[in-house]
Amino acid sequence: MNIGFVHLGCSKNLIDTETTIGKFKENNFTIVNQEEKADVIVINTCGFIDSAKEEAIQTILEMAEYKKKRCRYLIVMGCLVQRYYEDLIKLLPEVDLWIKIDEYDQLWNKIENLIKRGIVERSKTKTYQKISQIPQMPMFKQSEFLNRTITTGKNFAYLKIGEGCSNYCTYCAIPYIRGPFVSRKQEDILEEAKQLAKKGIKELIIIAQDTTKYGIDRYGESKLAELLEKLTKIEGIKWIRFLYSYPEGITDELIDVVAKHNKIAKYFDLPIQHISDDILKKMNRRTSQKDVIAILQKIRDKIPNVTLRTSLIVGFPGETKENFEELLEFVNLAKFDKLGVFPYSKEEGTPAAKLPSQIHGNTKKARYNKIMAAQQQISREILEKKIGETYEVLVEDISFDEKYWIGRTMQDVPEIDGLVYIKNDGKVKEEVLHQFKKCKIIQVSHYDLIATFKE
Repeated sequence: MNIGFVHLGCSKNLIDTETTIGKFKENNFTIVNQEEKADVIVINTCGFIDSAKEEAIQTILEMAEYKKKRCRYLIVMGCLVQRYYEDLIKLLPEVDLWIKIDEYDQLWNKIENLIKRGIVERSKTKTYQKISQIPQMPMFKQSEFLNRTITTGKNFAYLKIGEGCSNYCTYCAIPYIRGPFVSRKQEDILEEAKQLAKKGIKELIIIAQDTTKYGIDRYGESKLAELLEKLTKIEGIKWIRFLYSYPEGITDELIDVVAKHNKIAKYFDLPIQHISDDILKKMNRRTSQKDVIAILQKIRDKIPNVTLRTSLIVGFPGETKENFEELLEFVNLAKFDKLGVFPYSKEEGTPAAKLPSQIHGNTKKARYNKIMAAQQQISREILEKKIGETYEVLVEDISFDEKYWIGRTMQDVPEIDGLVYIKNDGKVKEEVLHQFKKCKIIQVSHYDLIATFKE
């Protein structure tokens, strides 16, 4: 049987998709990229904010159209299902199987039973295998070593070190969807990293909702620094980075490990969300303005060439004009290398959704635009300082017109940060693809760099 997959959502959700693909392949199902060729379509959904929920519903409806043709089964899993299971069953009868996140350990049993039922119903057509020929599928255990199919290409792979979140920020639904933070066993993570290295993966991107919480539930203390140290010893891995590290979890030990190892990107992604103490308190954040400024300064003092990224929320309930101006001033003073900003999304079931003084959508949009305008200028100033400098670039693609090779420096997260466009003068052959090359920066363009290969 042919299986088609549609993935929606974050990199953490992507690993669930990759694991599911891997199990299908292990059991001799054929993975196809065209939905019209699929006997089974599996959709892994996101249910984090309104736009993601709307996209998921629309995708399910689009994929349901293929049931009028070849597709026999439509299976939907992920965050949306976990959050709205009862409503979805009533709303979308076109779906043959809904799988909640807390049912992932039963995932293969559910899929196997669905297909077996279908075979019994269609046995007279002799189109499908006999029941005895359906492979017995192993249980899917989320916290253990996962043999998955990498979908992000030859160069990098995400490595999830924990599931869920225990921070309970008032605006966020993740703890209610995925539960409290649960760390994976360190030996399982290291084994998976070794397997990825054997497959030729050059860059590991360590992810969790808050990576600094890794180990606290399992070992009684944060083990992120220790884990990073051990990952640097794996042969074949050239770059290592970790994402989503909350400021209060940044320890001296972690900073020192990042500073010490050449394999670890000098890059901290700290989602501070706001800088006003009043708003931080309403968000149930565990840092103050003073704490945030202190940790940023400490990181920059110990790692002078560090890249700092953050994410912010504007238009949080009760955010006054003064609160916003305080945030805007901070953005201009802190000068983050990378910055993402999001208008507050009112998520049902979260404490913030019940707060008074909800901000009008137009106000949120205006504040978003002001922050982004400020950051665009900051970003350009930072990038212009790189002109004339030489960087090691991982070459990953070539432009459609073949005028530029496209790559990233160690300080750029794939699919999030900027790119390096390296002029293709025809002298460099195809063998540069997926290789690390020294490049000289000659120009900047918005958030990207333009370079030439260094002789």
